[in-house]
Amino acid sequence: MARYQSITETVGDTPIVRINRLAPDGVDLYVKVEAFNPLGSVKDRLALGVIEAAEASGELEPGQTIVEATSGNTGIGLAMVCAAKGYPLVLIMAETFSIERRRLMRFLGAKVIVTPAAGRAVAMIDKQHELAKKHGWFMTRQFENEANADYHSKTTGPEIVRDFEGERLDYWVTGYGTGGTFKGVARVLRKERPETKIVVCEPEEAPLLESGIEQERKPDGSPAAPHPAFQSHPIQGWTPDFIPKLTADAVAMELADRILTTKASESLKCSRDLATKEGIFVGISSGATFAGALQVAREAGPGSSVLCMLPDTGERYLSTPLFEHISVDMTEEELEISRSTPAAQM
Repeated sequence: MARYQSITETVGDTPIVRINRLAPDGVDLYVKVEAFNPLGSVKDRLALGVIEAAEASGELEPGQTIVEATSGNTGIGLAMVCAAKGYPLVLIMAETFSIERRRLMRFLGAKVIVTPAAGRAVAMIDKQHELAKKHGWFMTRQFENEANADYHSKTTGPEIVRDFEGERLDYWVTGYGTGGTFKGVARVLRKERPETKIVVCEPEEAPLLESGIEQERKPDGSPAAPHPAFQSHPIQGWTPDFIPKLTADAVAMELADRILTTKASESLKCSRDLATKEGIFVGISSGATFAGALQVAREAGPGSSVLCMLPDTGERYLSTPLFEHISVDMTEEELEISRSTPAAQM
């Protein structure tokens, strides 16, 4: 049994799992399950990476308050790291995101400021800058902080290279929230596994990268306004209403071999299928990425190997459409089983 000095030491080294019942015939389809991070998402890596980088550089002072705009998973990861290290944390979150996320962040000791839905992600970031300037708080700046991508180049990318050593890896499929996973892993694969094709997924309802429209930005790299190609979609944490600087940089570096759009309905279905047919419990963004990976796998030749990132756990989505078909009370089928089964056999 491993022994650790802090919960932060358990971040990373997540498992890669073979897909058995949902994979197309003749294709080896794997998923990297980031829900195995201590607070249940890939953003635990981001949180630890940006805070440790700021500590090392001296930008973050002991006991200084940290502030960040988040759709939820980054905030939860930051709350875990800040609790372990003793930093006060203030998070900014639009009211559209699931209430489970707010409660988890507050449970971990963070303060959560909720902004109106109409302002979307850009308003969250504006509020972050306003509060940081007013109080002298430290901004982790997840969407443009290079320490985000650097941590994935240090951990996630090398984990994938190690776990596929001596084996085929034809495609790596990911979505993007901040772009940290995309940029950080992709540049490792370009160097270590140049034969691997990198596929980046985004919602069909909000095809920001596919549109080719340049994002208007402020001098600090943050968005000046919502991207004109953005429309609301249910894939929380996946593709905000702007193209993050880390993502834009990765595209400019030609790290993506293909940009693929996925439908929200297919994303929900894939999340449910992963649960009921593979026993893998993940959220909507994972379902969206997996939908893209299935398309890639169907088009790949026999013997191909595909790896898909699964960003988070399904427990973040209990109040969302992902669970709307799940009854709290017994279903008719369950009632019939209850009525027809002798008590002694129950």
